[in-house]
Amino acid sequence: MKRELVLPALEGLLSATDAPARVRGDPVELPHRYRDPLDIEVSALLSASLAYGRVDLFKPRLTALLEGLGTSPAAVARDSTPRQLLALTDGFSYRMTDGRDVACLLYGIGAVLRAHGSLGARFTDHYRKLSNLRDALGGLVDDLCAPDLTPLTGVRLPSRRLKHLIPNPSRGSACKRLNLFLRWMIRGPDGVDFGLWRDIPKSALVIPLDTHVHRIGRFIGLTRRKDLSWLTAEDVTKRLRLLDRADPVRFDFALSHLGISGSCPSRRDPIKCSGCPLQPICRHWT
Repeated sequence: MKRELVLPALEGLLSATDAPARVRGDPVELPHRYRDPLDIEVSALLSASLAYGRVDLFKPRLTALLEGLGTSPAAVARDSTPRQLLALTDGFSYRMTDGRDVACLLYGIGAVLRAHGSLGARFTDHYRKLSNLRDALGGLVDDLCAPDLTPLTGVRLPSRRLKHLIPNPSRGSACKRLNLFLRWMIRGPDGVDFGLWRDIPKSALVIPLDTHVHRIGRFIGLTRRKDLSWLTAEDVTKRLRLLDRADPVRFDFALSHLGISGSCPSRRDPIKCSGCPLQPICRHWT
């Protein structure tokens, strides 16, 4: 990877991305509706965890869920009983996730808020102790899954569906949605990301690796790996650190929306590729 070629191309993509317009088609729009930092981080974790599949399918369900939680999702998570959480999430359904799964996640969030004050404070505790984003994220996931879920599910331990919502990186998952949540919390504020967790350096972030970023990353030489794993996410991030050591994931929003928009085809396409800032470094054109 030639830095003198790749960095200008990615800077061009970033400059050409209409961030305010893209935010309106992104789950990050939903936590931007809140002002209290606790409500922002709780709504952001819910939004990121449920952001799988097509945006036009999950975002309306997310919107309805958050509206049902009222003006303060943090207060709901912290103060509600299991029965109340089940009632508030009753009727939610999106693919493999139902209201009971969301209630379990809110229950875990509430336990962290009561014990540590905020999700950010607990994550920061883990990061200071472990000095490693992967292990700190695993610690937060363990905290969220730690409460006895018997009042919600009849079973103490977290279900497979809850583990799908908040996967532990120790199992090798790229944890795209959780890394997206961390990007929102740690980067910024810049109109997209919030910059709430200021004790965590941006340099520690790992790329939220989805199919779009992975595919485009292979096109432009950010990785040769073919799997969507934590190792691949680290591989892409390592090359991005060669471009910007202090803020390696700042190109993520532009890269992911280039894929989401359908503007980046899977093969050489003179019409779709015309004017793309990445064309000079794309393997289909070089």
